[in-house]
Amino acid sequence: MNMLSEGRPTKQEDNLIMPDSTEPKTFTGNRALMVDEPLIFEIGSPDRSGVDLPEAPEVESRLGGLDRKTPIAVPGISEAEMVRHYTRLSRQNYAIDVGLFPLGSCTMKHNPRLNEKMARLKGFADIHPLQPVESVQGALGVINELAVWLIKLTGMHGVAMTPKAGAHGELCGILCIRAALEARGDAREVILVPESAHGTNPATAAFAGYKVEDIPANSDGRVDLEALKKRLGPDVAGVMITNPNTCGLFEPDMKAISDAVHAAGGFVYCDGANFNAIVGKVRPGDLGVDAMHINLHKTFSTPHGGGGPGSGPVVLSEALSPYGPLPFTARDADGHFRLIEEETADEDHPDSFGRMSAFHGQMGMFTRALTYILSHGADGLKQVAEDAVLNANYILRSLEDILDAPFAKSGPCMHEALFSDKGFANGLTTLDLAKGMIDEGYHPMTMYFPLVVHGAMLVEPTETESKAAIDQFIGAFRSVAGRAKAGDELLKTAPHFAPRHRLDETQAARKPVLVWTEPEDFAEAAE
Repeated sequence: MNMLSEGRPTKQEDNLIMPDSTEPKTFTGNRALMVDEPLIFEIGSPDRSGVDLPEAPEVESRLGGLDRKTPIAVPGISEAEMVRHYTRLSRQNYAIDVGLFPLGSCTMKHNPRLNEKMARLKGFADIHPLQPVESVQGALGVINELAVWLIKLTGMHGVAMTPKAGAHGELCGILCIRAALEARGDAREVILVPESAHGTNPATAAFAGYKVEDIPANSDGRVDLEALKKRLGPDVAGVMITNPNTCGLFEPDMKAISDAVHAAGGFVYCDGANFNAIVGKVRPGDLGVDAMHINLHKTFSTPHGGGGPGSGPVVLSEALSPYGPLPFTARDADGHFRLIEEETADEDHPDSFGRMSAFHGQMGMFTRALTYILSHGADGLKQVAEDAVLNANYILRSLEDILDAPFAKSGPCMHEALFSDKGFANGLTTLDLAKGMIDEGYHPMTMYFPLVVHGAMLVEPTETESKAAIDQFIGAFRSVAGRAKAGDELLKTAPHFAPRHRLDETQAARKPVLVWTEPEDFAEAAE
């Protein structure tokens, strides 16, 4: 949508393109979002009500003089109007249950309904984190079993289950590294972050108090090993590396990187956001990784966020396990589970850097992830990685003849295919292609990331998409890419079939309209 000078969006009638020779053509015939839905305040009026209510009886107030003096300015609408309003709004959402979600790096995969059914079982859905440990032995057993699976799949020594998300897990791993260095009296100040790493990595290192230095990528889109070795020294606490990296490529020098960092006295943090591409195939622990967070939504199919905190467990090497956070689940010889808290930490976990959150993990995500793991088994998880890589390479090879694929000659990609806007005509950009994809009925791919590629377009189909679904996406992508290379000026004003024009993104970022301001007549009616 456009942002006008006063910050209000344009209406649908400003967005219409009459059916003549200049009307944009689409590959699929989809018309993206469907209706221009006004705000609920614009539908209703405060001077009417959707129901008849009796006059409230006079009662003595218990609010100590804090009673409301004026009516509440809420919209007066019927139940049917309200239901239709929110239903129409919901139809404007794009979600994995609507169609293929091509966001690279985000791994927007299908969430099996079996997982949801298990998470809603009585005993999982209705427990509380402050219940006595004796009353949640089954829940702690689920957490423990999931932890065992994560350790086995990664080849690591221990795991911290408390982090609530990937970035929270990154911080957990870096704090473990800091604690290990402090324990040996080794004050180091620098974390090295390759250009091909996730963008949260340098932010996490800086938040933990470290100076961040870049390590360049080579011409193949991978870490420049010699540049890394040259920079290592007594001030380097460690390296934060993403593998497979954000170019969608596996780092073949990963073991050599780890060996070099360890020889220099540092630790290796691996961003596990892309573990989906190698689960069951490669164990990061075998590559010398000391800490790695695991995004349960990316690899083990839990919803993004899940209606609350997400979950980003962190697996740790033997060198870092003693410094992991509290609390954690322990199993006694008699099979009884308990939580190691601060009260018992001196005896059970004396070197922990402390607590990261009020409660232990996210039960809903743990239940879903374990269900996913058990329903696949070890062989099935291996196939998850194989299918994810197969689908991404199918997209890469199906589009490399029409789109620039900067690292296609380096060999197969992993779980995501990377393209650029090189070759677009008439000043058209990645943004224009992305907006054109909305007219085709698709959420755009990840844009302008990774930063090592100009006009980057990162596409990740995941393993849950069928060939038929991918073929339709490829057809739409080819159609819009062909228009961009031919210089189709209509792409500069896309999307044309959504309720709003293209957003003025600069204005929206600098002067966002976050609160609805009631017109004078609305305010007068409320009085």
